[in-house]
Amino acid sequence: MFDPPGPRARRRVFWASVVSVVVIAALVAVALRQFAANGQLDPVRWQPYLTWPVWRYLVGGLGATVLAAAVTGVLAMAGGVLLALWPNRITRGYVELMRMVPVLLLVYVMLFLLPSYGVDLPLFWKLVVPLALSHAAAFGVVFRAGVRAVAPGQREAALSLGFSETAATRVIVLPQAVRHMAPSLVTQSVGLVKDTALGFVVSYTELLYNGKVLATFNGLLIQTYLVIALVYFVVNLALSGLSRYLEASVARTAR
Repeated sequence: MFDPPGPRARRRVFWASVVSVVVIAALVAVALRQFAANGQLDPVRWQPYLTWPVWRYLVGGLGATVLAAAVTGVLAMAGGVLLALWPNRITRGYVELMRMVPVLLLVYVMLFLLPSYGVDLPLFWKLVVPLALSHAAAFGVVFRAGVRAVAPGQREAALSLGFSETAATRVIVLPQAVRHMAPSLVTQSVGLVKDTALGFVVSYTELLYNGKVLATFNGLLIQTYLVIALVYFVVNLALSGLSRYLEASVARTAR
């Protein structure tokens, strides 16, 4: 999509990276100094996070997060396929609308507005449905780009062999498109996992909600949220690594 950067651009990127690392390291050092000055780094404050009962509680929240993300991902991908394969004014308008509306607003609609009209879903679906509606638009853009990336000759060859338009898309085009889209789909899933943190708004017992309850119980606010941030970091880092692996695999296959 763009030419490789030249020597001057690579130097600018290098020095910008160096400055960013130095600034981040300085901010971390200042934060650690303030934590130490206020006793937040005392071992006794971190000891509860070396015990299994605390981690069992957090892992339970992580499991609920993974479940919500998985169900949302399946629904959003299914919706994304529909949006990509049947483009018209309605689907394009839906995509643009969902890309502009904050997910939190959709959660509030599901939480406060719909119950007043008699639609009161379980807590799990009050989180999953808004996330699926929002991320379906993002997945639709990814699927549409993937379908367009498949050479037109593939569809034409399938039609010449007697495939119907639907069969050509389902059997020939989509499998190739998914292979090219896999890295982008995983990358989009990173944002989806982070958005499940909105579950605390509807009192769904995901990781962040469990952390809030735990911090209220033990009074270790900073330690609890730092541990939760670390868990999110590890999960999303693993997904990002999977995305890079799939991207490299697609590149090797294309050679």
